[in-house]
Amino acid sequence: MPSTDNRGSSSSFSSFGRSILSLRREQVHSTEASHESSPQDLDLEAFQKRVTDQFNDLSLASDDELLSIAWISKLLDVFISCQEEFRVILSNYKAAVSKPPLDRLISEFFERSVKALDICNASRDGIEKIRLLQKYLDIVLSALGSHERALSEGQMRRARKALMDLALAVLDDKDSGSVFSQRNRSFGRHNKSKDTQQHSAGHSRSLSWSVSHSWSAAKQLNSIAANLVPPRGNEIVATNGLAAPVFTMNYVLMFVLWALVAAIPCQDRGLNIHFSLLRQFSWSTSVHLLHERIMEESKKRERRNSIGLLKEIYQLEKCARQLTDLVDLVQFPLTEELKLELQDGVDKLALVCEALKNGLNPLERQVREVFRKIILCRTEGLEYLSKSNNLGP
Repeated sequence: MPSTDNRGSSSSFSSFGRSILSLRREQVHSTEASHESSPQDLDLEAFQKRVTDQFNDLSLASDDELLSIAWISKLLDVFISCQEEFRVILSNYKAAVSKPPLDRLISEFFERSVKALDICNASRDGIEKIRLLQKYLDIVLSALGSHERALSEGQMRRARKALMDLALAVLDDKDSGSVFSQRNRSFGRHNKSKDTQQHSAGHSRSLSWSVSHSWSAAKQLNSIAANLVPPRGNEIVATNGLAAPVFTMNYVLMFVLWALVAAIPCQDRGLNIHFSLLRQFSWSTSVHLLHERIMEESKKRERRNSIGLLKEIYQLEKCARQLTDLVDLVQFPLTEELKLELQDGVDKLALVCEALKNGLNPLERQVREVFRKIILCRTEGLEYLSKSNNLGP
């Protein structure tokens, strides 16, 4: 297989042999001596190029940047941008939406979109799980983080208990995949005291987003990926090229959801879905490269049993392990060497907590925005289908 360079931002839509749109032109205009691109052709080519450029940019991330909160945020921004441009295409050519085979292709995309909403919900729950873990870290910082007073045995016991609770919470989540959701739901359903009701108020939004106890992120991803194949030549011709952006959005949707499940704790996570290198689409190389890099990250020994591949989760777990080892060595009076090691561990933990505090709320808002954009696009598209079908022959 010849090597390809996916890092050029000026990749054209016909990077790999004949493009899908050029195939349509050749078939539709094969009897013409010359052909000038129509406005529709230009719109569709521009859409494909923007998708290519944006995923090229995502693929340039360094190993330290990949799967960080900042990178996931950028990925969601790319999805929102692609989804909005796709909405414009559907709106501009809505007269064609109800005509076969485009009506079937778009209906299948909307079915996948409904399944995507569950993954948005599960990701929102996953962000809440990270917040719960962060609360234990805040206790550790409160106990060990003071530079102004000597550490006491009481502070050390408090820090040790918080670290043990954190470890148990992580283990529970690995074992059940849904323990946090169960705890969240139980707050409002079984405890009626005033204090408990006040405590549950902070989790009320999570209750409305939670997926069912039997739901599986792995099964949902595989359902979304099922039967996702590039449009055939006759479908390209019959839809005047519109089958291409529909497939592109299907693939972008699948990849973004897969990356979200990879990064964020989700119920019954699983990453084994098939990503093909589609030579007729210039964005495919970048997507395929990102898929390979994320899979390589998931196979690293220190990441295999992680609750999520988010960089900040890895840093959280690493700092917690280091501090746990140090706290277990503590004997009073503390040696100067151990004091310095503890302070270094606390400083690193503080940086992780700061990154989570600054990043989780904006990330949650983005997940909500993805949810909203998917619903909006589906609602408008179904309206186009319905209006056209009601007109009759």
